Amino acid sequence: MRTEIENALTVLKRGGIILYPTDTVWGIGCDATHPGAIEKVYALKKRINDKSLICLVSDLNMLEEHVEKVPKAAYDVLKFSDYPTTIVYDDPIRISETLIAADNSLAIRIVEDQFCQKLIRKLHRPIVSTSANISGEKTPQNFEEISQEILDGVDYVVNLQRDKKASKPSTIIKIKNDGTVKVIRE
Repeated sequence: MRTEIENALTVLKRGGIILYPTDTVWGIGCDATHPGAIEKVYALKKRINDKSLICLVSDLNMLEEHVEKVPKAAYDVLKFSDYPTTIVYDDPIRISETLIAADNSLAIRIVEDQFCQKLIRKLHRPIVSTSANISGEKTPQNFEEISQEILDGVDYVVNLQRDKKASKPSTIIKIKNDGTVKVIRE
């Protein structure tokens, strides 16, 4: 795992994009503070920039560094969630503006996968995570289902967990600063 972390880290630091296993599905990712890298992800996915991407952070401390004020309700959701849960937060900070939605929000997940946690900790910044498919196409459930176009379009493919079968993408919940909670994807 150590070599894979170092290889992916080298690519991320130079503004490249990676294909990597997450705690849900295989993802396309980049440094979430690098606008040029984020544009590469949008271009590879053939996705319009209005459609937001998810960010992964390594832990609660990193989450608090990138959200102006984490609502109390979010702490409860994170504490009791038994499946990877992405929360859409208001007022993200210290992140590329190209990731922030028009309503000044950003979807962030504290990742459970060890590879992802270690990679993010070594990078010292969140990474983008979006499913490894062209927009509108089916989300691959395992490495073999990833299209050649995606494989050819990234700068590095992580050589871990290639036999892992994904269950489904994360649950997405929006929590406003006033505590209002809305389920976006179950």
